[in-house]
Amino acid sequence: MSTPISDIRKTYAHAELLESDAAAAPMEQFDRWWAQAVEAKIEEVNAMTLATVDASGMPDARIVLLKGVDEVGFHFYSNYQSRKGMQLTNNEQACLVFFWKELERQVRVRGRMERLPETESDAYFSSRPVESRLGAIASPQSTVIEGRDWLIQRYAAVQAEYAGKEPIRPAHWGGYRLIAESVEFWQGRPGRMHDRIEYKKDPSGSWLRQRLAP
Repeated sequence: MSTPISDIRKTYAHAELLESDAAAAPMEQFDRWWAQAVEAKIEEVNAMTLATVDASGMPDARIVLLKGVDEVGFHFYSNYQSRKGMQLTNNEQACLVFFWKELERQVRVRGRMERLPETESDAYFSSRPVESRLGAIASPQSTVIEGRDWLIQRYAAVQAEYAGKEPIRPAHWGGYRLIAESVEFWQGRPGRMHDRIEYKKDPSGSWLRQRLAP
């Protein structure tokens, strides 16, 4: 290894995040940063890490794609019977992390997960490419399978079943919304003196904004 891992460093000096510039509520602040991330043409700008906890208390994480935002939280879609789906059934607490390295920014969202209404899941499923819809029907996500050939054959069987027909959303697939209870905005700064502004929801439902030490 030519460069020791511990020697890999980056100087952050792109921007700052001051209380005077931060929005009063986290979703408004997220909208601002989202618009800037889209304008910066960040590849896979909607990619986010989803962290969950399994039945033994072991944390788990993977990348999923943001598919919607509303006034209370963040939406994505998945297989309810997948590993993450089963974990969310057992423990609805979860965390999302966005990392936009080109802007030296990170957003961390913690909260409670709920399923989206079936009508919303139906509408989004219908908007997906046919190949993706067939894949969602064919794949028993996260289960052990015999091999790639088995998966190809399974997909081909589903493709034949729906030949000339519109694939409809299977009951095991749909949307989730993480209802935000805390949202932290991290802006890289020189000397590792990063800006961290956290919004926390109090029992009344109002948002408390506070600065965290880097």
